[in-house]
Amino acid sequence: MYNSVWYNNLIRPFLAPPSYIFTPVWIVLYLSIIIALILYITSFSIKDKKIGYIFFTIQLILNLIWSPIFFGMQNILLALIIILLMDVFLVLTIKKFYSISKLSGLILIPYLIWILFATYLNIGYFVLN
Repeated sequence: MYNSVWYNNLIRPFLAPPSYIFTPVWIVLYLSIIIALILYITSFSIKDKKIGYIFFTIQLILNLIWSPIFFGMQNILLALIIILLMDVFLVLTIKKFYSISKLSGLILIPYLIWILFATYLNIGYFVLN
């Protein structure tokens, strides 16, 4: 498990939400990510979908490794680099998904907003600590 003492002793950036907010938000976001992917996969578009799968996979891997790096390794700078890359690949994913299935792209917008907010928090933690 992650070192909650380390995290709780960090200086928090302005607007940092309480910890209990994260679980319900991520449940909704992961459900929306799954729905967006299903819509993309099942779209009848004749356009090539391969690049969308690549962008999606990269952003998902970055998403999955961010927490172990931030909380487990307690490496705020590396986590910041990862989340900035995630921002880029998520935008690319949304653009590609939208070009195939408008709804699948639009469904990912709340995820992007949350990740941009998380980027702000990561920058704040890096600067303040």
